[in-house]
Amino acid sequence: MRTRAKAAALTATTTVALAALVTPAVAAAPAGAHDGHDATRRAVRAAVADGVPGVTVTVRRGHGTWAATSGVGNLETGKPRSARDHYRVASITKTFVATVVLQLEAEGRLSLDDTVEQWLPGLVRGNGHDGGRITIRQLLNHTSGIFDYLRDSGFQQKYMTADGFMKHRFDRADPRDLLAIAMRNEPYSEPGESFTYSNTNYVLAALVIEKATGNGYGDEIGRRIIEPLHLASTSVPTTRVTLPRPSSRAYSKLAKTDTGPTYDVTELNPRLAYGSGQMVSGSADLTRFYSALLGGRILPREQLREMKTTVESSRETSRYGLGLVDRKLSCGVHVWGHDGGISGSNSDVVTTADGRHSLAVNFNGDWSGSTAAIIEAEFCGP
Repeated sequence: MRTRAKAAALTATTTVALAALVTPAVAAAPAGAHDGHDATRRAVRAAVADGVPGVTVTVRRGHGTWAATSGVGNLETGKPRSARDHYRVASITKTFVATVVLQLEAEGRLSLDDTVEQWLPGLVRGNGHDGGRITIRQLLNHTSGIFDYLRDSGFQQKYMTADGFMKHRFDRADPRDLLAIAMRNEPYSEPGESFTYSNTNYVLAALVIEKATGNGYGDEIGRRIIEPLHLASTSVPTTRVTLPRPSSRAYSKLAKTDTGPTYDVTELNPRLAYGSGQMVSGSADLTRFYSALLGGRILPREQLREMKTTVESSRETSRYGLGLVDRKLSCGVHVWGHDGGISGSNSDVVTTADGRHSLAVNFNGDWSGSTAAIIEAEFCGP
């Protein structure tokens, strides 16, 4: 799903009364944890004070980890968030998908310069779209120009309003149905002309993986990444609508504003996101994955170089590679990662270029707070 795009998030809805937040408390650092995270603790507390129900954050530095939580995981019971929470990571899925594509390139099973038409004939056509002019590389760095199906007015009415989600939160859309929605609209630009973030790109990338391997893209992520790295909290659910335990409830306003009713949107069918944002993980797993990726333990050197070859993005302080974002922080530090937003869940994960210092954070509410402020605190704070 598109990061920090509340109006474009997928949701499932069960209305709940807005319970009063308990006094936020940051969990004590575990035995053996690193010191020097005071600024991060303050930023985590500030997010809850700003209206986020609860926050969980994990930092990996070298071989040690530090974790903290604040706020609640359940507005009705006041149960606190856990550092071991599973949550929907949304667009962070894109880094996993891009990694598998690059592994397939390293194996000689495809080329980044192959066209979409070569692998998925007939799927990208109509209203100016032409898969014969779009490469796999352009899918991965969002320069394809393909329309984002999440921006389709009919899709938004059906899935991005409170009434619509109440009726359709468990829909089982086929990825080709999502592509058909995108093809009803004109492309944003000519292929390769400019960067425009589109979730449709990664629905297509996942289908390319499936065509190249004969297996589900989630199975390939499992075999190539999840199992070797022992990511016990990470999965690519098919149509499972619940989160594994432990987990917190996820909350949304189901609106473009930060006022009005608060809804419990924990249960939903993630297949509506497919390769653009279907995955579930936890903070410890995410820091392990990005540390291994940037540390050169998942991709050959040439493929990692390609992944880190960036184009200008829609944000002044970041550039987009192949499923990987290069961010320049206020103190001049560069970190690599991705963020992800789906209704009820905002997540962010970054690591330094050598993979030795990583952070993953999740909010279980989507209408307020800044994950960027927590990253700034960890990497730039006193």
